[in-house]
Amino acid sequence: MVSDKGPLVADRYRLTERIGSGGMGTVWRAEDHVLGRQVALKRIHAPHHLSDDELSTLYERTRREARSAARITHPNVVVVHDVVDDDEGLPCIVMEYVPSTTLGALLKERGTVLPQEAARIGLGMVAALRAAHAAGVLHRDVKPGNVLLGADDQIVLTDFGIAVTSGTSTLTRTGEMIGSIEYMAPERVRGRKPGPFSDLWALGATLYQAVEGQPPFRRDTAIETAYANAVDPLPPLRHAGPLAPLIEALLAKEPDERPSAEETERELKSVVAEEPTRGRAPRQDVPVPAAAPPPSGTVATPERTGGGPRKRRRVVWSAAAVALTILAVAGATYMWPDGGGQRGGGEAKPSASAPPPVPRGYHLVEEKKLGVSFPVPNGWKPRDRTGDGVKYIDPSGLVEITIGTVDPAGPSPVAHFRDIEANTKKNYDVYRRLRLDRTTFRGQPAAIWECTFDGRVRTFRAIDLGFGREGGKEYDVYLSAPDEQWDTYRPVFDKVKEGLRTH
Repeated sequence: MVSDKGPLVADRYRLTERIGSGGMGTVWRAEDHVLGRQVALKRIHAPHHLSDDELSTLYERTRREARSAARITHPNVVVVHDVVDDDEGLPCIVMEYVPSTTLGALLKERGTVLPQEAARIGLGMVAALRAAHAAGVLHRDVKPGNVLLGADDQIVLTDFGIAVTSGTSTLTRTGEMIGSIEYMAPERVRGRKPGPFSDLWALGATLYQAVEGQPPFRRDTAIETAYANAVDPLPPLRHAGPLAPLIEALLAKEPDERPSAEETERELKSVVAEEPTRGRAPRQDVPVPAAAPPPSGTVATPERTGGGPRKRRRVVWSAAAVALTILAVAGATYMWPDGGGQRGGGEAKPSASAPPPVPRGYHLVEEKKLGVSFPVPNGWKPRDRTGDGVKYIDPSGLVEITIGTVDPAGPSPVAHFRDIEANTKKNYDVYRRLRLDRTTFRGQPAAIWECTFDGRVRTFRAIDLGFGREGGKEYDVYLSAPDEQWDTYRPVFDKVKEGLRTH
């Protein structure tokens, strides 16, 4: 921090200490001479390269921050006291002073936090977002640097400077993207209208960084980061523990595949309630059956229970369309956490429903009887093809990927996996559950199961995702491999899962 006595603003607020600075302004601790209290005062920057019209827009954004935040009354949202102009005519927002550090500063110092601590912080954030959304306000810049960590475990979400209130102008030129690109939801990168689920994606990106040490799609440039947000699969979570299913769900590419704020809050509470015994075990999002290359076929390809496929067609963007939209519209500005900016130009419209590109080293297979298509590593061969499932085996014969269906699906993927688990325990002398969690996938109820079990000569590890609705059709994606080779084959699961399409 820099101790630096400042001027008197609006004949009332004496600036006493600079406590933060970002791309849009500098925050000062100040003394309110009228009420005799400490406040935080945000003075915005006036970049010299902006035109008069652009400066006018910037000033109006700042005034809108005050109006937006003032609409929200909640202990997890910073209180706005006043908005005034300084001697240079620059608007300043006067807020409650929260003696604190930010989550961003904490992560810069410590790298990561434990999953339970991340979940506790996430609970404060989602409570703030629920209050904001109920007041018709989108934050649009949720990130670690805007999360204050105060005394007595206080969590406060601040900086509504680019917030949008329902029914107001966005105050941006066509195609302009305002916000921190590393936490910008795919639909915003693609030029779509943001909504509450965009803030939840940013919450997911923040939680990802909290447990993994960096944002999920960080790249060398703003353009590459934006492209990765929109197109790239989520990098595996290795330290998220019980938070992994929720983080993966929040970071879904399509808004309607993400959990609601209420569902997010419930999941975070369940994680906070857990004992941190598993600490920082490597973990990911989707779960897990029990038996792949095993001695008994009764568990190797277990039947599933779950739900039906999506009723409407999912909109998928081609890589080319995303790239053009990212480079989009003239003057699009991407704000980095340090306040730097990069520009791109030109608007493009997405192509309709093109599937994601087949990963290098894979080929697309279509199983017409199952009504699915998905990528499979080159060299893997089909085996045990039935009316409700198919298995592909790697050249060693020890690794399998299975796509299964259950029609009609039972009441709950979690309950069904528990039934399979009970059968698994009967078939394997050594079985260990790593996780069996309830989650969502593509907007449907889902379960993730991950475990290890001993085969005849080696230990195997397996992961299974089941998703669907009761009475519909459940789809399952299952991978098993020798435990000692898990890091090599685990990415296959992600690629097949992300590439799975139902017909």
